Amino acid sequence: MADPFAVTNQAPPLRGVNFFTRDAGLGDALRPYADLSGDPALHRIGELAGSEEARAHALPANQNPPVLRTHDRYGNRVDEVEFHPSWHWLMEQAVGFGLQAAPWTSDHPTPHLTRAAGFYLWSQVEPGHGCPISMTYAAVPALRADERLAKEWVPALAATEYDVRRLPAGEKRGVLAGMGMTEKQGGSDVRANLTTATPVGDVYRLNGHKWFCSAPQVDVFLVLAQAPDGLSCFVVPRVLADGNRNQFALQRLKDKLGNRSNASSEVEFHGTIGYRLGDEGAGVRTIIEMVAATRLDCVLGSAALQRRALVEAIWHTKHRSAFGGLLADKPAMQNVLADLAIESEAATALAMRLAAAVDASHAGGPGVERGALQEAAFRRIALPLAKFWVCKRTPFMVAEALECLGGNGYVEESGLPLLYRESPLNSIWEGSGNVNALDVLRALRRPEALDAWLTEMAAVQGADQRLDAAVNDVLQALADIENAEAGARRLAALMALCLQASLLVRYSTPAVADAFVASRLAKDWGGVFGTLPRTMSFEQIVERAIG
Repeated sequence: MADPFAVTNQAPPLRGVNFFTRDAGLGDALRPYADLSGDPALHRIGELAGSEEARAHALPANQNPPVLRTHDRYGNRVDEVEFHPSWHWLMEQAVGFGLQAAPWTSDHPTPHLTRAAGFYLWSQVEPGHGCPISMTYAAVPALRADERLAKEWVPALAATEYDVRRLPAGEKRGVLAGMGMTEKQGGSDVRANLTTATPVGDVYRLNGHKWFCSAPQVDVFLVLAQAPDGLSCFVVPRVLADGNRNQFALQRLKDKLGNRSNASSEVEFHGTIGYRLGDEGAGVRTIIEMVAATRLDCVLGSAALQRRALVEAIWHTKHRSAFGGLLADKPAMQNVLADLAIESEAATALAMRLAAAVDASHAGGPGVERGALQEAAFRRIALPLAKFWVCKRTPFMVAEALECLGGNGYVEESGLPLLYRESPLNSIWEGSGNVNALDVLRALRRPEALDAWLTEMAAVQGADQRLDAAVNDVLQALADIENAEAGARRLAALMALCLQASLLVRYSTPAVADAFVASRLAKDWGGVFGTLPRTMSFEQIVERAIG
């Protein structure tokens, strides 16, 4: 008789897998813009991301959330956040890989695309610590509104050393950035800010409250406040040049659904020193580049969550037996896995296309000026489309992947609950669904943005009649753009799907492209995962996904 206490029919741990080399969809998503297949940094990130060491740090960082320490033992205000050692390990690796801001000072031919691939790979380990990494990356383009401030801060932000010491920036080996925009009322209407900024000599004194301050433990923040001439953007350091701490009173840390390894706080300013960034009254215009960069990371982060959930689902079902065979060999499960795989690859393809547009839109020289303007226009329309659709699809996708593991996926040790709790965040952060859908409508009122989307569609015109029909549906909807607000989500979803389809048709395998177009655009889909047409090449799609 079999030993009733023996552990059988359980999948082995997923470890020793290079997340970069095993991701064919990522490789195909990068190839049109650069040959990064041999990039040593991406190989290192992929190898470490798939290691047992990385997995050993992911769960402890979430199971031991940060702790706020407002005062020291003597009653002095210190306003510090204490983290588990695993958090610091994760941060040290991310900064060491240059994922925080190195692309802005790099001489690599495609620095933002390469960084996007690295951020996508490393976010599959533990997504929470990506917040200060993303904030730091996004702060640089906003800081460039002031040459002096950029010169002071950008080199330290781009440095690849993780330095947690509470010192003036000039004395540190590297610094990190955060953001404070939202106030007590919450929401995306940042123009309703009540925090005041009073000029005092060369600086401003800030007074007010921020309901949501990202990564309060970092060195410098971009903050919105009302100056005499209107809403303005300010650079607020934690430690001043003379070594004294700025007035930065942390009230409490948020108890969040997910993102538990990361500290998010409420903060009060009482005469806090800030340095104006950009003109008075131009706060939103100044900080918009930071918002755009963080939205890109929302898309990348969601694509990473999808990919990690997919890999866990395929790994488990390939090692789990039920009803006389492996789960992954059962037709119903093959349909689910293939459907998850095309969702993940489409998200990855669109994320990398956006990252390539960042590189192209920041290119210099007269020979590339026209192309840079076109790519900037593409980024303007495609970013809110991707932010809306990819981020909104992620909770459904991760939930289905978790279900592939059954009860095994519902326990914390599997890591799937961590992914599931994280999955709604990127759809909320930097503008939720309606904000981005309406931003799509605003972009469409600029002819160059619509032209950029149409140019992408023209590249595949005639390749698939179903895709051509979907593009025509978009054009019909745009005929009444002035009254489109009620249907903004429907329009944004269709335009995003067309973009994803165009990329898969051009750069992925016929099996993946056919399954995506047939289900997402030709309506031959049941609306839930695992309802692809029976004629699709399930096994081929799944094998491609797992490498």
